[in-house]
Amino acid sequence: MRRVVAGVFAMAGAWIAHPAGAAEPLATPADAPSLAGAYSWTGSYFGANLGYQWGRITNLGARPTGVLGGGQAGYSWQSGQFVFGGETDLQVSGAEDTFAAWKFSNPWFGSLRGRAGFAMNNMLFYATAGLAYGGLRAQLAGATEAKRQAGWTAGAGMEVGLSPKWSARAEYLFMDLADRGYVLTGTGNGLETGLLRFGVNYRF
Repeated sequence: MRRVVAGVFAMAGAWIAHPAGAAEPLATPADAPSLAGAYSWTGSYFGANLGYQWGRITNLGARPTGVLGGGQAGYSWQSGQFVFGGETDLQVSGAEDTFAAWKFSNPWFGSLRGRAGFAMNNMLFYATAGLAYGGLRAQLAGATEAKRQAGWTAGAGMEVGLSPKWSARAEYLFMDLADRGYVLTGTGNGLETGLLRFGVNYRF
């Protein structure tokens, strides 16, 4: 089945490269193996992303939302169609919300994650999970209380190779920063949030 599908792509590529009426013959399924293995996901990369987050502050009614952006870097290695690797990222965010007299915001966060995926030539579908950390800031009547909090994150994404060096991707993550005690609220507060972001990577 893989040889048949690869053969179809090989013939389509040959048709584009050699318009109708050209003397050269179209590619045959025998040419497919070299095309099927053409794209490699192995190597280091770094890139940038832009997206949006929405979530809630635990034990309080605030639901911070806002635009986010940042950068990521990682390494991947490929074995057949399976791709494994690790990635770290750091984000700045405008997510904030006011509930009653309290205002909560999540000005920054980051993660350190593992990635595992399945490649179809220059298309990669992957799952990712690992450590998350970030800052939460509470405000009440002119007073501010900021804390660093840790937790976990997990999600999935799709990445498309645009050239041997450049790729683009879309990714969804769920992030949970565990509760810490806040004097301004008199209770423990954390952040549960979803992230949707789009990015580009450069490989070297």
